[in-house]
Amino acid sequence: MKTIFNHRSIRQYKSTPIEQALLDKILEAGTRASTTGNMQLYSVVVTRDEKAKESLAPFHFNQPMVKQAPVLLTICADLNRFNSWCEFRNADAGYDNFLWILNSVVDASLFAQNLCLAAESEGLGICYLGTALYNAPEISKALNLPKGVIPVTAITVGYPDQNPPLTDRLPLFAVVHDEQYVANSEERINELYAEKEAMESSAKFVTENGKENLAQVFTDVRYKKADNLHFSAKLLGFLKEQGFEF
Repeated sequence: MKTIFNHRSIRQYKSTPIEQALLDKILEAGTRASTTGNMQLYSVVVTRDEKAKESLAPFHFNQPMVKQAPVLLTICADLNRFNSWCEFRNADAGYDNFLWILNSVVDASLFAQNLCLAAESEGLGICYLGTALYNAPEISKALNLPKGVIPVTAITVGYPDQNPPLTDRLPLFAVVHDEQYVANSEERINELYAEKEAMESSAKFVTENGKENLAQVFTDVRYKKADNLHFSAKLLGFLKEQGFEF
């Protein structure tokens, strides 16, 4: 619980390497996560080589911690391994469809979160990189991912060289619904987002970007509709190339 409630995204790392035994322990902790039918529909590519990290950095929008962290983990939804097992055992696999994309993404996400908690409990810092989905085709090519394998997220891991403040979160009642979902009226939304919108950092974002409110910073600056459509189409095309049917 202490590890969970003290989580911070670390974007600055010391050059101290991670011992192989510790890294193996962390990755094995990931495998103890829940998984669909005990199928373990995930894989991870471990990148430590400096040149390899440098080659991957542009696909993560050149965020400095990609090259600075001693280890970069690319977490993949992996149906290739299970499909291969079925093929070699004369079993007719039907895992090349949308349902199994979601199942494997859930598996990969649980694996990722388990290993992150393990890393933080050992004094390491981590940072999730959502850019893996944005540039899945390029990352797939760089890592030689076969059909049926999708990079879901990347995680930088290393000893922290910073201690940022805790990131704000919505109040618990924003995400918890008793028995049935509670409709998000304007009154409810105002209540849920009041604290976030009142933060000094939020006001700074709004002013710096010349917007009316924080929501517009998200829609007009951070995650624009045109970009969303572009990367969605790119990802959908990649999924089809990887052998999935819709």
